[in-house]
Amino acid sequence: MRSRSPYDIANFTTESFAALLATGNHVVALVAVGSVEPHGPHLSLITDTVISEAVAARAAVLIAGLSGHSLSPVIAPSVNYGVTDCAAGFAGALSISAEALTMYLRAVAAALRGAGCRVVCFINNHLEPEHDRAVRAAAGPGVIVACPLTRKWARTLSAEFKSGQCHAGEYETSIILAAEPSLVQQSTQAALPVVPISLSEGLAAGKNTFAAMGMAHAYAGNPAAATAAEGHEMIERLAAMVVTEVVSEITGA
Repeated sequence: MRSRSPYDIANFTTESFAALLATGNHVVALVAVGSVEPHGPHLSLITDTVISEAVAARAAVLIAGLSGHSLSPVIAPSVNYGVTDCAAGFAGALSISAEALTMYLRAVAAALRGAGCRVVCFINNHLEPEHDRAVRAAAGPGVIVACPLTRKWARTLSAEFKSGQCHAGEYETSIILAAEPSLVQQSTQAALPVVPISLSEGLAAGKNTFAAMGMAHAYAGNPAAATAAEGHEMIERLAAMVVTEVVSEITGA
């Protein structure tokens, strides 16, 4: 079993959650969003969710440590399913419709806001464009999305990420090595050749599936070069993204 952050909602009872609300602090609900999607022959099908959960755990620590904002983070249950049409044809690709995802996220946000959370932040690391649009469509007053697809945050990440050659490559594999190394088939990872295919360029050219882009094994980039050290650094940068988005929502900046 994965270890839980002390800010995980699983650690609360109804009494302790009521006590948190009674402090008068702004309660910030962090919701990891991911997918069930093939990530090469070396990474778990729930890679995107694990990345978002790792970022949520680190962001919660940073938010709790902020001074001058009276923020109390809570890590709400993750949303594990998403739009994974790009992975069509590969075993383990479980896709739901964009409409269903947006409706569900809106309902989750409404429940959390109704329970007293000042801000709900969906932390999304499944970067399929249709999925990203579906997640962003759930945003509204007090409901925000933190996702590195925006140029502002993409430029803070690794060279591989910025190249678009980053599906189960060095970038994502590094983060999983840092967050949950048991989910990396490391002997397989070490032997994988570089696949120099940019997903962003492929999508721009109208190639809407991994197969059409030539990703025969559902990965792109250089997973063999991944390190836990790089993963920790990427988690830190992604967590900083979340903190900035939350503070901006609270302050109206």
